[in-house]
Amino acid sequence: MIVSLFIYAFYRTDKTLVNQMIIQLIPFKTYQSLKQTITASLPLNKYMIYSLPEGLWVFCITLTSKEFYFDFFKKRINCVFIPLVFVVALELFQLLHITNGYFDFFDIGISLFFWFIAAKIIDTQQRLENLFHSLNYNSLFCLLSYCIVYLAHVIH
Repeated sequence: MIVSLFIYAFYRTDKTLVNQMIIQLIPFKTYQSLKQTITASLPLNKYMIYSLPEGLWVFCITLTSKEFYFDFFKKRINCVFIPLVFVVALELFQLLHITNGYFDFFDIGISLFFWFIAAKIIDTQQRLENLFHSLNYNSLFCLLSYCIVYLAHVIH
């Protein structure tokens, strides 16, 4: 998540919510100067700027979701699959111009790659917990990790 924040802060538009928050914390001129210095010193290609943060976010939320499930119309849904639904839905919303951004199959591919790694990296053979049954640190952290995507929202 730190890598994603770094990319958003210094390589994405100043109009994202997270960058607007940063600008509220430090003077805009300082932010612009720092951004210019970093982007000149460490140039990144467009895939690292626009696809990698989503893939890393999917990796993190997959890890936080692995130990949970929720019931939906008397059907148990393993939360490890929710990041995939989330990513595809966000890309479709972009395709249909419901939300800002551009539809990209590459973004879906990167997200699938990171999801697969996170889903297989740690084996959770333990019993799954109902995400909404009792809120604790892990379940709250899981829910908040989904909310982080809002920080990438572009403000007009």
